[in-house]
Amino acid sequence: MTQTPRAPGSALRTVLLDIDGTLIDSNDGHARAWVDSLRAHGYVVPFEQVRPLIGMGGDKVLPELTGLDPESGEAKRMSVTRSELFLERELPTLQPTRGARALLEHMLAEGLELVVATSAKTDEVRALLERAGVSDLIELASSADDAERSKPDPDIVQAALRLSGKQAAHSAMIGDTPYDIEAAARARVPAIALRCGGWWDDAALANATAIYDDPADLLARFDDSPLGRATRASRAVLG
Repeated sequence: MTQTPRAPGSALRTVLLDIDGTLIDSNDGHARAWVDSLRAHGYVVPFEQVRPLIGMGGDKVLPELTGLDPESGEAKRMSVTRSELFLERELPTLQPTRGARALLEHMLAEGLELVVATSAKTDEVRALLERAGVSDLIELASSADDAERSKPDPDIVQAALRLSGKQAAHSAMIGDTPYDIEAAARARVPAIALRCGGWWDDAALANATAIYDDPADLLARFDDSPLGRATRASRAVLG
């Protein structure tokens, strides 16, 4: 059983960020790209079956939907098709989640380092950050290419920690799916959940330290949030 991490404390220095559904409203777009890619390769799978899996990487999604080995040639071709469809058809229509940039600017002003921890492929990460309007605010990003297994396995969160040079005790994560929350918990990183990725049933996000509607909601209540309390405690410790 996954043990829920404690809330971030005065050692907080780094916030790990998911992108899809957290900083940009892209989860439906990813699901549509998977549906179209699967159909192009002879698999008819309804959107409603794909959508709940978004937040995991292709190494999890494809076996669940098709039974294919994710390392097989057919699975890799499907993954390439999905990426092409997403970047060409879906990405240009996407919008940032409400308050995404303002929240990141506030966290930077509070002295927190921002590091991406996403199941997206490397070639999609920068495009997603640019479309979300936050690429200039984030210097470090770990992606699916930095991890053997995607969320809810902890590999990507652990890769982001290595990239930042911080320990789990010095970090917190913001994500929008149960897979983000589980990956963070398994890496011993406290997690903040956002409902804007489509998981409005709080029971699915129950292992998060706190749950907010979207980045704007977290920003509006930042002072009383686990992140706000941790940054105040950090300032008090540093004097």
